[in-house]
Amino acid sequence: MNQSVWTRVLVSSAIGLATLSVGPPASAQVNPGLMVDTFERAGGKFEGFRRSGAKGVCASAEFVGSADGRALSVASAFSGKPVPVIARFSIGGGNPKAPDNARSQRNLALQFDLPGGETWQMGNISAPLFGAANPQQMLGRLTSLVPDPQTRKPDADQVKAFADANPEVLLQGKYFASQPVPASFGAVNYWGVHGFYFVDAAGKKQVGKWIFEPVGGTQTLTDDEAKAKGTDFLIDDLRQRVAAGGVAFDFNLQLAQPGDRIDSAVTPLPADRKKVTLGRLTIKAVSPDATGACVSITFNPMVLPKGVEPSDDPMLAARAAPYAVSLGRRLVEGARQ
Repeated sequence: MNQSVWTRVLVSSAIGLATLSVGPPASAQVNPGLMVDTFERAGGKFEGFRRSGAKGVCASAEFVGSADGRALSVASAFSGKPVPVIARFSIGGGNPKAPDNARSQRNLALQFDLPGGETWQMGNISAPLFGAANPQQMLGRLTSLVPDPQTRKPDADQVKAFADANPEVLLQGKYFASQPVPASFGAVNYWGVHGFYFVDAAGKKQVGKWIFEPVGGTQTLTDDEAKAKGTDFLIDDLRQRVAAGGVAFDFNLQLAQPGDRIDSAVTPLPADRKKVTLGRLTIKAVSPDATGACVSITFNPMVLPKGVEPSDDPMLAARAAPYAVSLGRRLVEGARQ
């Protein structure tokens, strides 16, 4: 099959995914094309790049599940046998030239290639909470940030008015502002932010939120160190650390208790909730250039294996369709890293 035909097939698949009636009720849905359009209007359009997490790199990894993971879920990821994983590290936002030395979001997207053709995808971020509580709120926030054609800047009064009415949209930004710049893609925590149910062989369910924590601990930079590093150091640093065998993460699940808010991506679980280690993710190699196996993967967090089920978090289900629309556009434009 030649490249143009293959591209048309993938685009058709993406459009098909975008029209699936999966997720929140129709009254709570946002048109995925409008969502992607607004991402482009608010942050700029960079053809061929992801509309979110544009600056990044592919990597290959291996995951080995733990006995605790097997006790909580029948998912084959926790068998204890090595599972191949496709990973992508990136900076938040749609700008492929986003600065690495800013107090901003880092992403760790993963695809577990499980036995029997089963797949588990996830998108993890370097904050314990998402940027909006539901898709309508996210669309409203993005709309408020669209630059005025004359000034080429967002209307400050409009931005303030929306934030005053929706204070949840400021929580993630406040978190990043309070944190130093991470020293490495391989030395920062990555949260799943959404709630998921882990189902064991007897059908018993345990709900929780996960976090990937670097085995060597987190590492940060002072403001002066970050300035000296410059705007483009994270990918080279990751390659060096992986080549030295030094990048691995423990896949930890924070267990919810009765009464905990599990259906909100802007409400972290209380810090004192027990954590169990489901296994270890080890990064094996990093793509030497802008290509790699991750380029056309959407990392849709609703792609789950048997033994893991989604919560009713409205932002969780709402992420799938815009990802598919974005992929369709990137493939037509010529998908780039």
